[in-house]
Amino acid sequence: MSMTPPPGWYRDPSYPLVERWWDGTAWTDHRRGPEASLVPSAPPEPVAGGSGRAKAVALVTAGVVLVTSIVTGAFVLGREGAAGGAGGAAAARTALPAVPGRTTGSGPSSADPSVVVDELNGIALPLFDGWVRAQDVAEDDVMMTTPGTYDCPGGPGVCRHGRVISRTVTANDERSPKALAEHDIADAANTAYDRDLLDNRPFGGVTSHRQLRASPVAVAGSVGYLVRWQVTTGAGPGGYVESLAFPSSVGSRALVIVRFAFDAGADGPPLTDMDRITEGIRPVGTR
Repeated sequence: MSMTPPPGWYRDPSYPLVERWWDGTAWTDHRRGPEASLVPSAPPEPVAGGSGRAKAVALVTAGVVLVTSIVTGAFVLGREGAAGGAGGAAAARTALPAVPGRTTGSGPSSADPSVVVDELNGIALPLFDGWVRAQDVAEDDVMMTTPGTYDCPGGPGVCRHGRVISRTVTANDERSPKALAEHDIADAANTAYDRDLLDNRPFGGVTSHRQLRASPVAVAGSVGYLVRWQVTTGAGPGGYVESLAFPSSVGSRALVIVRFAFDAGADGPPLTDMDRITEGIRPVGTR
């Protein structure tokens, strides 16, 4: 049995002066200038032996390989309504690996101020009133947040009322948006509301959840699937999380996960913004 190399930037076998993105299965159309200190000097080749490809989802973010060690409660996504409030999310942590090369909402990814562009996945997300491009957040996959921060209600650190992130799913045999969204939602909830990277509980932990919606959805010219939960936490009003899965519009069309996390209560963004943002996602270069 053979094991393919992990996703990452490698020398382009057809043009070694640049690097090309290997998604764990095939070469994509993503290319960039070489960064020899971070990237293997040769293109990936199958490795003999091993136990086969892992089935677990590897959600690949981009930008910097080594995330700064200064991680605060700003990573923790919103609290949620214990009794069923309105929507919103605080800043969330992520336990998923970062990979070099990702352009996210915090960078100059688009000249159009009304959208945030995820160049790796070839999609543009609408930037509505009440949302800003991600700034001063550690995760490279955060596309947009609500402006400003507040003291987390259950522990140390600062939180945000809403966050939207976008990740490529690689090194995974799963090709069903429905199955991927269903498998991802529990991790999305725990990442947003349970523990941060320092093992703190800025919202007192997740005490319960209730599924609000699970259905197919049209997104970026493809058929995707979403799962939405309302989460109750030990402190604060709780919140809402959603996992939205759909095929990328570029390269090998690997699946993309867009995660939403909104605070519940009057300070959180309206829950309808999840639907508005989903409806407004477009392949890059289209309107």
